[in-house]
Amino acid sequence: MCSFAYDFVYMFKNVLLVGLGGGLGSVLRYISSVVINKNFDSKFPFATLIVNISGSLLIGIVLGFLQKNNMGDTDWKYILAIGFCGGFTTFSAFAWENANLINNSFTALSLAYVLISIASCIAAVFAGVWLIKVL
Repeated sequence: MCSFAYDFVYMFKNVLLVGLGGGLGSVLRYISSVVINKNFDSKFPFATLIVNISGSLLIGIVLGFLQKNNMGDTDWKYILAIGFCGGFTTFSAFAWENANLINNSFTALSLAYVLISIASCIAAVFAGVWLIKVL
């Protein structure tokens, strides 16, 4: 099999794994949000907070296990870390990246990433709403 064909098949397999995991993660996020919101009658977004914290814990467990066992680029990474955690919460990838920056002594860079990410994403939400209003 030529290199291009092999690369295509490998990538396509990974896309399917990410899609499967992402679909399951998205469905579980929806179910979790419905259940949590029924049990917490509050203006505070408990559902999102709980999902983001649990997704961050899960991606840490999955990627930590894969690293510890030298299994960095396996199907489990694609279906669980990238797919499931990505579908369940994209915040998990953000948390993992910041943990890696801090572990590698880039604390100031991590702090900048956190502040820039949070501020710019909130601003982007407002910009998107504004764009829809003016169009």
